[in-house]
Amino acid sequence: MVAPGPNGPRFTDVGRLVVRCPDRPGIVHALSGVMTEFGANITDSQQHSSDPSGGIFTLRLEFVLAGLAGRRAELEKRLTVLAGEWRMVWRLTEASHRPTLAVFVSRTDHVLQELIYRVRAGDLRADIACVVSNHRDLEPVAQAAGIPFHHVPVTPETKGEAEARALELVGEVDLVVLARYMQIVSADFCNRFPERLINIHHSFLPAFVGANPYQAAHDRGVKLIGATAHYVTPELDAGPIIEQEVARVDHRATVEDMRRVGRYVERQVLAQAVTWHVEDRVIVEGPRTIVFA
Repeated sequence: MVAPGPNGPRFTDVGRLVVRCPDRPGIVHALSGVMTEFGANITDSQQHSSDPSGGIFTLRLEFVLAGLAGRRAELEKRLTVLAGEWRMVWRLTEASHRPTLAVFVSRTDHVLQELIYRVRAGDLRADIACVVSNHRDLEPVAQAAGIPFHHVPVTPETKGEAEARALELVGEVDLVVLARYMQIVSADFCNRFPERLINIHHSFLPAFVGANPYQAAHDRGVKLIGATAHYVTPELDAGPIIEQEVARVDHRATVEDMRRVGRYVERQVLAQAVTWHVEDRVIVEGPRTIVFA
């Protein structure tokens, strides 16, 4: 990441380009040529090929281009021509853009608190537009941070109406984060935010899906517990995995011990996944992800 400085490039001049296309020789040369043509300086480049003989090539570039905002349309026009030649799917973003997040919670506050802290510290360049919850427990947390809080109760009988109300309140945001929101969202909800809906699951998926995974882990006598951040799809706990982490436990650990240790893991895993997403470091490839960390 290029930081602003009195003698260096401005943060507003930093761009990110993510490209996917069939792999063949010359792709990097072609993209570098466009950057050179515009006078852009590439500051970071990461790439991956699923198979060098006919696979899919993925590339993430960070670059500095003076006056990027004013020249973006011209650059996009040139990239569109290049994309037609190379069958590219691409997206161009400006690092100065701060994505908006809607955070859904229930009663536990640890992952919400971590997101709030990282935004304040500048480690997560995003803005939390609102907090939505089916309970009022975390309203004081949101209020203390100056974030709008929306209480939308959910019962089995009103689940559809509640979800519609929540979506209405959220409006158009860049990313929705389920920060220990203990409700299963519908397929319509998932489809509203394709690849823009991240959940933290308090177990090391694909093990112990569904509710109460720490109890299930304790019953099995596991020695490693963990957390998984993943994109949400209509299939429960089966979306592409972004980040995972584990912590060691032993036979003396109670279910509550596991929950306590798990809270620290969950905070790290979700915050990291959200950070990577807003920095355009995560690319979905079918049921998997490519993460240019």
